[in-house]
Amino acid sequence: MFDPTKKRKVAEEVKEQFPSEVIKGLWDTLKQMKKDQILVTPVIAFAFSDDFTDDEIYVMGLQNSGAVAKEYTIKYSGSKDFLGKGTIVVVQDKPKNITMKISDVNKQ
Repeated sequence: MFDPTKKRKVAEEVKEQFPSEVIKGLWDTLKQMKKDQILVTPVIAFAFSDDFTDDEIYVMGLQNSGAVAKEYTIKYSGSKDFLGKGTIVVVQDKPKNITMKISDVNKQ
């Protein structure tokens, strides 16, 4: 699950809402989750905290309808205007690639 050799696809909607450094930080977080051996489902939701420091933001990696959750930090010192909107990014492991998109909950 979440084989690092699979192709990564980032939806345009994610690229439009988040800086590239944050997207890279989400991929790095996924890599850390794999290293920590806490990946239990092929779908992970990343919820962004409204709290941040000058050089870090916080995300909660949620799996199995929130039964498995862990907070991670992402190094980022740029504009934080994307925070505070309740946006959830979903990363899904598919047979040939790993996709990153905005949650359908945010599209309603």
